[in-house]
Amino acid sequence: MTDNDKTEILKVLIADDEPASRFGMKRALQKQGYLILEAADGREAVRICREQRPEIALLDLNMPKLAGMKALEKIVAADNPPLVIVVTAYGSEKVAVDAMKNGAYDYVAKPYEVDELRMAVARAAETVMLRREAEKLRSEVRQGVGFGRMVGQSAAIRQVFSAIEKVAAADVAVLITGESGTGKELAAREIHARSRRSAGPLIVVNSAAMPETLVESELFGCEKGAFTGAEEQRQGKFELADGGTLFLDEIGDMSAGTQAKILRILEEQTFERLGGGASIRVNVRLISATNRDIRKLIETERFREDLYFRLKVVEIVLPPLRERPEDIPLLAEHFLGVMVRKHGRGPRAITPDAVKALVAQPWPGNIRQLANAIENCVVMASGDEVRLEDLPEDIVKPGAADASAIAVRHDLPFREAKQEFVRSFERTYLLRKLEENDGNISRTAEALGMQRQNLQQKLRDLGTR
Repeated sequence: MTDNDKTEILKVLIADDEPASRFGMKRALQKQGYLILEAADGREAVRICREQRPEIALLDLNMPKLAGMKALEKIVAADNPPLVIVVTAYGSEKVAVDAMKNGAYDYVAKPYEVDELRMAVARAAETVMLRREAEKLRSEVRQGVGFGRMVGQSAAIRQVFSAIEKVAAADVAVLITGESGTGKELAAREIHARSRRSAGPLIVVNSAAMPETLVESELFGCEKGAFTGAEEQRQGKFELADGGTLFLDEIGDMSAGTQAKILRILEEQTFERLGGGASIRVNVRLISATNRDIRKLIETERFREDLYFRLKVVEIVLPPLRERPEDIPLLAEHFLGVMVRKHGRGPRAITPDAVKALVAQPWPGNIRQLANAIENCVVMASGDEVRLEDLPEDIVKPGAADASAIAVRHDLPFREAKQEFVRSFERTYLLRKLEENDGNISRTAEALGMQRQNLQQKLRDLGTR
């Protein structure tokens, strides 16, 4: 341990029933700047670890009252356990390996050289310090720019973080609303992760993607032979989510029949599998989400008002990205790191002028659109930084490429030139329509006369989602 390391003294427990062995290890390590604790048996070692919380423990495997292996099990099972270096007799390496499988960090065989002992403890000390530094950085991120996997520090998103923290502790139904791409599923996952149900499952259901003919079997399961193709009993989403959380995404696109079935289980708290007669009771927390205006859907009788009030005990509204521009640099840096890890290569930073350009954009597709833009840069950029010229033109300047101004590639064969022109037109046209509808996929699809799922697939095919 260097002089710099001594600024934070680590506690080392020496657990050995032989006083001479404890004295030798203590003498070897005290000069390195460690604070030494001693235990003469396994039971005392467990007690000291619990009460004084040493960072490192040297544990002899042959001790009275509580054998070393049993002591090891109790020590590593506790909260914030020390790194345990087992000390064993020469030739008992197999025992030491078994101990490491049970949670030991390293082992030293007797008789040992003093330098060997010091090196083993020094390696453990370095690991302790690295873990502390990593936890410090994670804490700074949580306090400064993030909330679990959600990133931001604007006033708007901090209100969301606060609401998630409060509602997570209360076992009530939550409705998450916001434009497409604002992170509704991520918010649902944070609520689940912070709830008392976090050890249970989180089952995600895309309501819009569920065919009406399969709703009942998907949600409630089926018995063998219930219908053609039902070759075995199958649990539904509600049953799979028992003890945990069921997340119903895109509830604004649920059919009237699906809405009625959801309302029934919420009211009765029981259901039957398709083809079965036995009532099944489950303990499920329901979180739902939509990018549509449910109140307008209720006015036009496309959504049940009684179901709306069942789903919305608490509503959390996610702000669009244009209302939290100060978060864009943080999100861009976050996605840059994510995409570089994903692709195993790419730039390591974003230049100030590129960041400025990103902040200036309206981002009709919100966070999802920003993530896709950064991934495009990671794949296409050739330098160590993302520069202004590396940003996708149709993202940075969505209104600049008018359909009539799309360039025709005269250097390509006719068919390829035509395909590229059509693709450029579709990207420009759809992004303009998306911007006109504030990034709302459902409204954009309605304005275009398209099915919502078809529009989503088209945007993915064009690389805009």
